[in-house]
Amino acid sequence: MCSSMTPGAISDAGRKIQAVLFVAQSPVSVGEIAELLSAPPSVAAGEIEALARFLENAGSALLLQEVAGGWRMVTAPDVGEVVARFRDTALTQKIRLSRAAIETLAVIAYNQPVTRGEVEDIRGVRCERVIETLLAHGMLRIAGRKRGTGSPLLYRTTDLFLETFGLSAISELPTLEELLEPAPGGSDEGREDYS
Repeated sequence: MCSSMTPGAISDAGRKIQAVLFVAQSPVSVGEIAELLSAPPSVAAGEIEALARFLENAGSALLLQEVAGGWRMVTAPDVGEVVARFRDTALTQKIRLSRAAIETLAVIAYNQPVTRGEVEDIRGVRCERVIETLLAHGMLRIAGRKRGTGSPLLYRTTDLFLETFGLSAISELPTLEELLEPAPGGSDEGREDYS
């Protein structure tokens, strides 16, 4: 496998190892890598060593580290400070949504574009502060004004909403009928009839 690598490049097997180690949550043993590559452990070990040398010689910000009987990908020491700052910033910006925020998002997602008054009619409670918070977090955006008396603002969900909930489009939301279906293998006992 190593022989197909041109000088200064990474082999196909090396690329596969790099991808596996990049997504692995714990160290991956040589045996596991050998199994993934359908190669003997000695070949896998050689590919790992070649990949480690390649990353180091290339000045990569990612390096390989042998630990706990396996290999993992780590950041190079010289970039550790900036990674730590990014991690700290990302943790402080993590969005924690209250039940009221989730309910409001659901109403807006299923009825958008929608006014605050329409959201409040559906939820049965005032939503001004919740909507302000969702706007501040970038989960909602103002989508214009509704024609008519008072011209109230219209709200829509944002790309951040889609990203946060793992959707590529709003059309991926389950339909209301799907939400009311019993879970597979579950019973209908204790469920209300909404028909």
